[in-house]
Amino acid sequence: MLQAVPALLDPLIQPETAHHGHAVDALVEAAFGPGRYAKTAERLREGSRPAAGFVVESLGRVTGAVRLWPIQIGETPALFLGPIAVDAGRRGDGQGAALVQACLDHAHAASASGVLLVGDPPYFQRFGFVAASGVTLPGPVDRRRVLWAPITQASAAGAVRAG
Repeated sequence: MLQAVPALLDPLIQPETAHHGHAVDALVEAAFGPGRYAKTAERLREGSRPAAGFVVESLGRVTGAVRLWPIQIGETPALFLGPIAVDAGRRGDGQGAALVQACLDHAHAASASGVLLVGDPPYFQRFGFVAASGVTLPGPVDRRRVLWAPITQASAAGAVRAG
């Protein structure tokens, strides 16, 4: 079983508040550009409100952010992670990993069934993510990049829709 690291105790990581909204949006825009709106993952976020979000602040500026979104996989409620955005000048300093861990800690605390994402398997496997071959997203996606982190449910299967 994946051992949760208390990332939320890190003074740099904090829950996202309404105060962070514009800074998070700007960070995501800078990291992914307008092309992100064409991605299948964006279909799951449209018209939805995040279940949770976390930010990293450095010298009063948001330098990293991630959000979790409520989804349904078949009839199972779950969480969808993304996007993860880190300021270009701070990439490689561990912020992304700390943000992923904060999301997993939140999912454990909430007794979520699991966390789904579309991402790079070699990066996310270290957090306990595995292939989610039985999951169908609402649009084109590289199946090898659809990953599941089990929390209370070992696997997930079915069509994914916004929760």
